[in-house]
Amino acid sequence: VHIPFANNGHAIIAKRVIEVDAELQKDAVKRTLAVEDNQLVATFNTLTVRLARLVVNGFLENVDLIARTIGEFGE
Repeated sequence: VHIPFANNGHAIIAKRVIEVDAELQKDAVKRTLAVEDNQLVATFNTLTVRLARLVVNGFLENVDLIARTIGEFGE
């Protein structure tokens, strides 16, 4: 999943915020986060398609909250 941000700094902030929270099902979900230019790149490996949907949905909700917070309060 590639999430574009306004700049590299915002993508790094998002990565740092999300990295604080570990996956709840560590044996069933592997998440890798990286920043490429102004994009937050997330890779997920899950045991089932249903779990992938749930994990990505939760991830996108977090990204939405982070992006709105950055927009409201800046860096």
